[in-house]
Amino acid sequence: MITLSALNEINRIRHGFFTREGGVSDGIYASLNCGPGSDDNPGRVSENRSRAMAMLDLGSDALVTVHQAHTPEVVTVEAPWPEGGRPTADAMVTTRPGLALGILTADCAPVLLADRKGIVVAAAHAGWKGALAGVLENTVARMLDLGARKGTIVAAIGPCIGQRSYEVGPEFPAPFMAETPHNADFFAPAPRTGRFLFDLPGYVSRKLARAGIEEVTRVPADTCRDETRFFSYRRATLRGERDYGRQLSVIVLER
Repeated sequence: MITLSALNEINRIRHGFFTREGGVSDGIYASLNCGPGSDDNPGRVSENRSRAMAMLDLGSDALVTVHQAHTPEVVTVEAPWPEGGRPTADAMVTTRPGLALGILTADCAPVLLADRKGIVVAAAHAGWKGALAGVLENTVARMLDLGARKGTIVAAIGPCIGQRSYEVGPEFPAPFMAETPHNADFFAPAPRTGRFLFDLPGYVSRKLARAGIEEVTRVPADTCRDETRFFSYRRATLRGERDYGRQLSVIVLER
């Protein structure tokens, strides 16, 4: 489990960016696959999620996740969902102590946010589609609605795909350039002519800054290149593997 000092220093906050290590799954899911949307054995996924929660001294019933679909949708969490009742959204916000907001990723950027006063926390799934569509701005806005202040929100970007691993086609930059020409900063020429390398964590960082977040920190990792510690959708795709595991990122207000 990886933690960042920017969040560790906030009273009443616990968080963790879990790696793929320390679980019970095997094969392409080895070992801490926490994704119920994968084709892994559901019992093993459940055990992995329980183990992750135990690392935060929480029970498995504290974990709340959503059906992620690369949208800008944000939900406010008041209590755990009923069985089979996960809403479709890509970010969660809560003021309720004891609820562990969990994001699942395998190259996209998990973003955990907290108000320094320890009254509001949030977790967001920021792939390129969701980030471009405004999931981060919507998350910050919901935190403000619940009592946070822009100047006191800290954001932490977890392990995600690095720029040198993220080759995209010639059509990919167009919607980013339509947003602002300054987004050219996040594209570098790829080795293959006419293609680009996209800086997802850089783009996410700037989106947070533009939303008024003054303190943005990140885990220096590339999920695609670090097979020992992380699952990666792109790595699995390049290898022709049938599926891939998901790592979990969690933030919780202490009771």
